[in-house]
Amino acid sequence: MKEEKENKNGIMERKRKRNDRNKKNPEENQNNHNEDQDQKNAVKDDKEKKSEEKTTKQEVTSNSNNKKKHKIVFPYGNYRNYYGYRINELDGDPRLKVFERDWFQGKDCLDIGCNSGILTIQIARKFHCKSILGIDIDSDRVSDAYWHLRKFARTENVEKNSTKVARLEIKNEVNGAEHSASASLVEIKDDSSASSKGDLFNVVSFRQENFAQSQRPSGKQYDTILCLSVTKWIHLNWGDDGLITLFSKIWRLLHPGGILVLEPQPWQSYEKNRRVSETTAMNYRTIMFRPESFREILLDKIGFRRVEDITAALSGSKAGFDRPIFVYHKYAHVSQLGNAAFHVCNYAAGDAMM
Repeated sequence: MKEEKENKNGIMERKRKRNDRNKKNPEENQNNHNEDQDQKNAVKDDKEKKSEEKTTKQEVTSNSNNKKKHKIVFPYGNYRNYYGYRINELDGDPRLKVFERDWFQGKDCLDIGCNSGILTIQIARKFHCKSILGIDIDSDRVSDAYWHLRKFARTENVEKNSTKVARLEIKNEVNGAEHSASASLVEIKDDSSASSKGDLFNVVSFRQENFAQSQRPSGKQYDTILCLSVTKWIHLNWGDDGLITLFSKIWRLLHPGGILVLEPQPWQSYEKNRRVSETTAMNYRTIMFRPESFREILLDKIGFRRVEDITAALSGSKAGFDRPIFVYHKYAHVSQLGNAAFHVCNYAAGDAMM
């Protein structure tokens, strides 16, 4: 009996413990479930965070790529570093080697489409123009030109001062200190007077102007007009009418006996740049006057007397300018201008349409 009672008690104890465990299991299961759910949520949040970071990174990369792909367009050829990428600094501008001093020395000159003004200033320095005005359609390029002018002027002043000091030292060594010092002071005074007359700021100037469309009255005529690598841009932006307006206006602004130094871009260059704007693309399709016909237009229609081709002197140039250069001469006497003036008046009718 005693054993049966113990067995019964043992069974009851085990049953009680079992019931207790059964009561506890739902809570443990719920806790385990909650822990699992929290862990899953944490993993999900981590994935979402990483996904957001990846998306943001992709957007930044995309924006960066868009900026890289965005290309600044210069519809008028008004490149900021035009001379920088076309000219080797060591070789310099090869066109200066074929230009003649007689075209510029003591002359009033005009440079159409001067860009950053480097060539304009170099012509003034090398050939001693009486005056030279550079004009460009882009006000930013005109600002660049004045920056270069200040830079060249500072360099020139340093060179002149160095020369004066060297001259003074040589005279002191050769002649006697007292006499040579006074003579050198006189010479320095004379030099500074000459320098002030030939100062770059008194010779070179720049102006923003759309030459092809400007209605600005010009009370001044010029002995030499430069139009270097400009015709294509005027042609593409204002068509044949713009080109004829350019040539006619140049002819009117030249003194009798004056010259036009023309560097036209070839037709292949038109093809490369025709899509820089909707306007250039449209005008490209309607252009009738190709660059090879410019000579006939300028001689037979505009009224220039003769033309020189100085292209051969540039052959073999590796400095970025291997385009043809022509020098057109205007009649020297008014009596020779009658027929030419008639043609210019007819062609200049395009001005009214601009």
